[in-house]
Amino acid sequence: MTQMAPELPISVDSDTGVWTTDALPMLYVPRHFFINNHVAIEEALGVEAYAKILYDAGYKSAWHWCEKEAELHGLEGEAVFKHYMKRLSQRGWGLFVTEAIDLDAGTARVRLEHSCFVYQLGKTGKREEYMFTGWFAGAMDQILEARGSSLRTVAEQTQSGAEAGCEVGYFDVTPR
Repeated sequence: MTQMAPELPISVDSDTGVWTTDALPMLYVPRHFFINNHVAIEEALGVEAYAKILYDAGYKSAWHWCEKEAELHGLEGEAVFKHYMKRLSQRGWGLFVTEAIDLDAGTARVRLEHSCFVYQLGKTGKREEYMFTGWFAGAMDQILEARGSSLRTVAEQTQSGAEAGCEVGYFDVTPR
């Protein structure tokens, strides 16, 4: 394994300790800390209820992030989605690869390699990365809105690297 410095811009306010990437404040926490909290909440609420909460919150957050990043970097259309996948990948969630995207149709397919959930939890036999699902629809819908489209989408995880016989995860975005 080759080590490298982070590829995303990080600044830390010397007075407050707040980390910022691009124009947004960030938190830097150990992977085990985040995933242990995630699993504890999942166990308390149940997967279905927790997945719905995360989908809605993730959708809203992705919309906001894409809107701010598009404005900051002068991006539009597919470039916003690909920039989002790049930044997610650079932050340690896993490597997100846009296999297909069609803004006119409101569809996308994202492959997830090196999932932080699979690294931490192993081969559980379950689709562990459902937390990410709302992110893809939120990103797509913000881009569609910025283009003047009324089309809205939904995302679904169709495969996880935590499932037997699977090495990567897949997420599909389709019209509602």
